[in-house]
Amino acid sequence: MKESRPHHLGRRAFGGFAAGLVLAMALSACGGSPDPLSKAPATSGAASGGATSLVVGSADFTESQIIGELYAGALNAAGVTATTKPNIGSREVYFKAVKDGSIDVIPEYTGNLLTVALDPQAKEVAADEVYKAVVEKLPEGLGVPEPSKAENKDAMVVTKATAEKYQLKSIEDLAKVCSEIVVGAPATFAERAYGLPGLKKNYNCEPKKLEPFSDGGGPVTLKALLEDKVQVADIYTTTPSIADNDLVVLEDPKNNFIAQQVVPLYNEAKMTDKAKEALNSVSRVLTTEDLINLNRAVSGSQKQGAKEAAQAWLKEKGIVK
Repeated sequence: MKESRPHHLGRRAFGGFAAGLVLAMALSACGGSPDPLSKAPATSGAASGGATSLVVGSADFTESQIIGELYAGALNAAGVTATTKPNIGSREVYFKAVKDGSIDVIPEYTGNLLTVALDPQAKEVAADEVYKAVVEKLPEGLGVPEPSKAENKDAMVVTKATAEKYQLKSIEDLAKVCSEIVVGAPATFAERAYGLPGLKKNYNCEPKKLEPFSDGGGPVTLKALLEDKVQVADIYTTTPSIADNDLVVLEDPKNNFIAQQVVPLYNEAKMTDKAKEALNSVSRVLTTEDLINLNRAVSGSQKQGAKEAAQAWLKEKGIVK
């Protein structure tokens, strides 16, 4: 996922935090700020201030920003003052921010959290095993509640024409023609365990080229895929464009992309029982289908803002009155 997908958005060995930090700062520089945490203003929710107020961050892709608004909306509805700080950057940046208390809560995906931030050598694949490993390996001072049923995994996606041309149903099939294929994905795909290293290790697939995109499987990546500038794209499975454009998600029989349940990662310092319960109220009811619909509402023709879409969902679920 994520992030940096979503896609997820997305989904991983980072190849060292230093490389990710360079990328994340470069992305932030495009927005005019070399330090997204020090200069990006908190937005939405109740006014900031007071020792008990919480800052809910989000990564640099739409789904993370939507989920961040879900968490902030639920917190405020429960009487816990919360603001949002969207578009912080990649996991390399925001994980550090949660650890040092620059932000208090951030949407995460269990598989990415485990293999990228906690243990690049982790072998767990199934959802319950991944979550258990996350809990065991989190640094002191960080926590996660029970994860939601909602899941967003990175996936290797092709057009129907490409699937027919190369007879592709799975990444195993892709491996047979991998040397002819250009992959469109975030630049971090070059180093993360599920990216080029994973494709080589699990499928002996070494693409002709990696074409880096910074939109987390969004419209720029999609356009390149539809125009055949890339033949395969790393797109999160909750991205509405997959169904809307009749794209083919390649099967992953060797589990290169592991379980990715949505879960809030938080710093324990200011986290009260009331705040945890508010976050749990979202996790209990959030589904993968909800994520697809929320992404469509924001990224599709409706063009809703992340906060607007989140508030509508919270009201529909009875979390916000």
